[in-house]
Amino acid sequence: MSQTRDDNPLDLLREDLRDFAGYKSARSDKRSGRVWLNANEAAWPSVADCDGAVRRYPDPQPPALRDALARLYGCAPEQLLAGRGSDEGIDLLVRAFCRPGGDAIVIAPPTFGMYAVSARLHGARVVEVPLRDCAEGFVCDFDALAEAAEREAAKLVFVCSPGNPSGTLLPLASIDALAQRLSGRAIVVVDEAYIEFADGESAVSLLRRRRNVAVLRTLSKAHALAAARIGSTIADAGVVAALQRCQAPYPLPTPCVNLTLRALGEVPGNTTKARVATAMCERDTLFQALQGLPGVRRVYPSQANFLLLRFDDAQAALDALLDAGVVVRDFRHAPGLDDALRISLGTPEQNAAVIEVLGRALRASAAVATGAAA
Repeated sequence: MSQTRDDNPLDLLREDLRDFAGYKSARSDKRSGRVWLNANEAAWPSVADCDGAVRRYPDPQPPALRDALARLYGCAPEQLLAGRGSDEGIDLLVRAFCRPGGDAIVIAPPTFGMYAVSARLHGARVVEVPLRDCAEGFVCDFDALAEAAEREAAKLVFVCSPGNPSGTLLPLASIDALAQRLSGRAIVVVDEAYIEFADGESAVSLLRRRRNVAVLRTLSKAHALAAARIGSTIADAGVVAALQRCQAPYPLPTPCVNLTLRALGEVPGNTTKARVATAMCERDTLFQALQGLPGVRRVYPSQANFLLLRFDDAQAALDALLDAGVVVRDFRHAPGLDDALRISLGTPEQNAAVIEVLGRALRASAAVATGAAA
């Protein structure tokens, strides 16, 4: 479907930022030179950096990194902004599009907590449209999301696909329809931190016809680079340029960039693909084993690298795992999840330990309960 002039997502930017040039760092100067004395950097390398690799400030958006990420995600380099994980992308979107004290975002809980955190730190309202807990898992009410965005004049609608902690993959056609309905009104932000583990197409494909879609991607999960803190915001080129003007001057440390380029240069990503395939198999094994245990009320189907479980006694399950040295995520603080734990997928040996520990503890509890009842 073609776009019109009214579909320009830059019209949704904060009015006070539409002519904002941002900070022009010394490294933004692209002139060639042999002796660089424009950034007040040290003239000699650190004793911990003999080759001088970190003496100078890094490029704000290294072309080699941007090109590699664009190839990985199937977009043009100018449609991608590299930053400090997906968290920075969330923060930049809120800062660029939401007036403090005036604008709102819409989220669908239970979901990743940083959407609300970023909004509240910025003084933007948070409008919640809860996911529905159904037989097939957590389901997103897209009509309700659109209605809330229209009613509240929200600038951003965040959807997580696959969801965290739900593990649910959202239908791409529904995301497309939501973006079409909110064209000219709001940006639909699709967080795809776990998409590599899912059987589905990325929302990056929507950018060809929906200028009001932004996609968050990360190297922290499937690519095993969490500590490198490299994430991407993929959007309309004009939106990316606006976000970059709001970004810190030097967001990407050189060691992290170099590490990432080495990882992405692996031919042709076979290790990552193999590990993702193993994780998906392990997910099925863990799902089947855990849903048959006494005291497990429900194991939600997942398209991510974790499983969400409900327990008759979540504290007892948590204690048993902690006693065995296994740390999982306690989700009992989240609305509607007061009996839930989230278990990330580990190695086959670690997953087997989870099955063994929970199996032993839950069967023992069931035996005690049966004996008491008798």
